[in-house]
Amino acid sequence: MISIENFKVASFEKKCDLITRSTDYIISREARDEKIYLYHTGLFFIEVSYSTAYKKVLRINAFNSSNELEPYVAEISLNDLI
Repeated sequence: MISIENFKVASFEKKCDLITRSTDYIISREARDEKIYLYHTGLFFIEVSYSTAYKKVLRINAFNSSNELEPYVAEISLNDLI
């Protein structure tokens, strides 16, 4: 598995390859004209921001701080786990 530091400096293509092959999709949320997808590698989280207007990826952000999960907390329901 790639480290978060190596992921951050990887090319766009390598990041996309890792996301599609080696992550688990968790949840998505909407913000402005974007849809933001959250993935987990087992070591860190990855957000993929997708423009719904332009139909393209705007940015890929990797993090391992639980503070950055805050925007997703309101979207999670414990009923989904039952």
